[in-house]
Parts: sequence; C-alpha cells; structure tokens
Amino acid sequence: MSTNIDSETLAAIQLNLIQGLGPRLQSLLFARFETAEAIFQASGQDLLAVQGIGPKVSASITSHRSFEQAQSEFEKAQQHGISILPINSEVYPRSLTEICDAPPVLNVNGTLQPSDSLAVAIVGSRHCTHYGRTQAARLAGALTRAGIVVVSGLARGIDAAAHRGTLDAGGRTLAVCAPGLLKMYPPEHKDLAQEIVNQGALLSESPLDRSPQRGLFPQRNRIIAGLSLGVVIIEAGRKSGALHTARHSMEQGRDVFAVPGRIDCSASEGCHDLIRDGAMLVRDANDILEALGPLVEPVKTSEDKTVHTPRELNLNEQEQAVLNLVETSPTSIDQVLVKAEMTPSRVLSTLTVLEMKRLVRRLPGSFVERIYG
Repeated sequence: MSTNIDSETLAAIQLNLIQGLGPRLQSLLFARFETAEAIFQASGQDLLAVQGIGPKVSASITSHRSFEQAQSEFEKAQQHGISILPINSEVYPRSLTEICDAPPVLNVNGTLQPSDSLAVAIVGSRHCTHYGRTQAARLAGALTRAGIVVVSGLARGIDAAAHRGTLDAGGRTLAVCAPGLLKMYPPEHKDLAQEIVNQGALLSESPLDRSPQRGLFPQRNRIIAGLSLGVVIIEAGRKSGALHTARHSMEQGRDVFAVPGRIDCSASEGCHDLIRDGAMLVRDANDILEALGPLVEPVKTSEDKTVHTPRELNLNEQEQAVLNLVETSPTSIDQVLVKAEMTPSRVLSTLTVLEMKRLVRRLPGSFVERIYG
C-alpha cells in the first residue's frame, strides 16, 4: 500500500468529506470543472452556478481548500489497511467507471483483482425465509465453483447468505457497504466482514467514519449493480430495497434475474413482478451463465483460464480444448481436427455441442468461427 498521495486524489477525498455533497452533486461538479483541484480553486460564484449547489455547500467547499481533513482521512485509512482509490486509479473497477454518478473515490479493505470483472450480484430481503437463505447460498456456491465472483451488500438475510455461500465454496466475494468501513453495519457481521476481506474486499464510497444512514443504502445499490454483469434478486417484497438494485441494473444495461418463490408468499412478490415484466427466471447457476452477455475484454479466472463470455465457464475440459482451437475468423474444420489431441469423431461431436451452446458458428465450406455475442 502506497504511503504517498497526489494532490488530485487528496482533493477528491476532501470533496467526498463535505457534508451535503452526495454522488450526484459531485458528478455535476466534475462535469463542470473536470478535476477535484479545479473545484476547490473555483470561485463561490462559479460553484453556485452548478445545479444543486447552494450557498452552504459552496461555502463549505471554499473553506476546505487546505485539505487537512483529507490528509487525516488518508492517514487513518493507512493505519487500518484500507486503500483509497481515485476513479483514475488502475485498480479502480473498470465496470464502475461506466455507471452514472460513479464514486470519485472508493475505499477498499481487501484486494481487487482483474478477475473481479467476472462478477454477479445476489441481493434480497433482510427478512428472508429459510428457502431464500438456502437458495442464496446454493446459487452463490455454484457460481463460485464456476469461476464467478459474487457481489452483495453485507446486509442481514439474503446478502449474508450469498457471502457465506461464496466463502464456504472457497471463492471471492465483494461486499459493498453503505456506511464507512470503520462503522461496521450490521455489527454482528464483523467476523463475516473479516472473512470477506481475506477472500475478497469490502468497498464503500462513504468516508471511513460515516455512520449508517437510511439514505445511504439505496444509494450504494447502484455500486452493487455497477460491479456486476448481472443481478440476481431472491425474496424481495414489493417494497424491498433489492428492487432498487434491479432498477439500477436495468438502467446500467446489466442483466436482471429473479428466483421464484411460492406464489402465495408475499416475500417473493417483487421477484414474481420482475419475472412477469421480463426478468430472467433462475432455477440454477447455469441459467445465469447461459444468459450473461459477452465481456468487454477477456478475463483470466483464478484457474488461469481466459474467458471471453460467461457461457464458457460451463464447458468441460474437452469442450474448452476444442473451443481454443477455433478463431474468431473462419477456421477450417480440418485444421481443428489436425490440432486436436482426440479422435475426429469426438472433435466433430464437440463442435456440435459448442454450436448448440452458441460459442461457435458453422460456415459454408467446412469452416467454423468462434462467437462471443
């Protein structure tokens, strides 16, 4: 962890510490002034010209140009092993930079890896049933074993079950916290949080010592969605906060999945509404892997396998070996037969399976090509 900090990151930290300056207003300020340093150098009149910035916030910005609070925040993060990532950091999650009102700074306890872009979120009700907890843990474990990173919100109920299912399967999980990382909530998840740090990371856009506040939880849901290729909703009533995550996912162009419950169970009414309105019904992890779209760029999994689309995670060793011999441009089937270390009949049958799984396309003249869409 670096002990040095550049002036722009320090300015971004200071901006994030100002009361009344949430993600939306910060985004508007960055859109107007481009950098955090430029925001603090702006006159009060220029600040007031930004939509939503009133006299109180403007005065607070101009009175904190020394960045003393930011320096203290940075030193405290260092003491607790927490990294503060500005949005231009190489480690900052790329998928998060693409969302509306992306956090200018992200506090991280644990490690982020390139393979974290191969992530799926599992969220749901805090007041869940035994069925909901079981399904969350089962799906999380199955996705983990396939090579997926599981994202959730460290809340009671479904979130905790998803994290636990991932950890028990030996996988990586990311927990997006609403309060600051030094204000653990709920407090009974302290041990769970430490396990997540050991096998993934805790993340928050809130300053380190910010206490839990009602409005922070819906706000953090956009980050859960932004880190993920898709979001799975389990046991959400019609007023559940998990539906906010589903809405953010739709707005961000991510896939939305829902696990059905009993038709007479109010705990699953929100899920059933989502399915009725077009969300994909989930029976098992395969439903999720088959439906997820292609990745922006190839990702190396923990098993050192390069994945171009999540569907590839369902392949066995033989199918993967044959797929690796097919290029994105027309490839002669004879060439695949020569290079494959298996009988021709097995290669041909495997190509048929890959075609059914929408990973290769047959072309005229005994050619095939690899597809990612």
